Amino acid sequence: MTGADGMQRRVFLSLVAMSVLAGCGGYRQSRANPRNWFGRSTPRRRATEATPASTNPLIPEREETIFRRRRDKVYEGTPVDQVTRMVIERTSDGGIIRVEGVTLRQGAYDVRLVSETENEPVNGVLELRLMAVQPEDQPQGSERARTVLAGVFVSNQSLERASEIRVIGARNEQVSRR
Repeated sequence: MTGADGMQRRVFLSLVAMSVLAGCGGYRQSRANPRNWFGRSTPRRRATEATPASTNPLIPEREETIFRRRRDKVYEGTPVDQVTRMVIERTSDGGIIRVEGVTLRQGAYDVRLVSETENEPVNGVLELRLMAVQPEDQPQGSERARTVLAGVFVSNQSLERASEIRVIGARNEQVSRR
């Protein structure tokens, strides 16, 4: 048997096997068929409306947007335990200060870089605090599970007036000077 005959024979047997499987009605109802792994989706009505305790704190309410938060809400964040890294990336309009930190427990959310002076330097120092809402009933977990990231945009005018940028955590701070 030559190479071409062997190849033709393999193709023919493959086509026959696929035809047999496709024609087999039992395959459609079998567990081997991936289409039978889950049932059809059906709409289901929720029994009760969401209460404030069962809402997801990571999803903002309708009045808020990513860019504009309501001023009447009090931010419940506390300082993150350690600030491990700070990077300042220049843009055409200013800079983005990106910060990485480690919380005491996993599950922290709503991580922010908070400035008491509206991102304006005071005496040449732009001071930011790394804050997060940190549930106390969570396990400690690994350092990777407790790592949080935050960033803030600072205008060129603010960066020009700043000779030092300081990000403060609960136990340490990161400083970048010109």
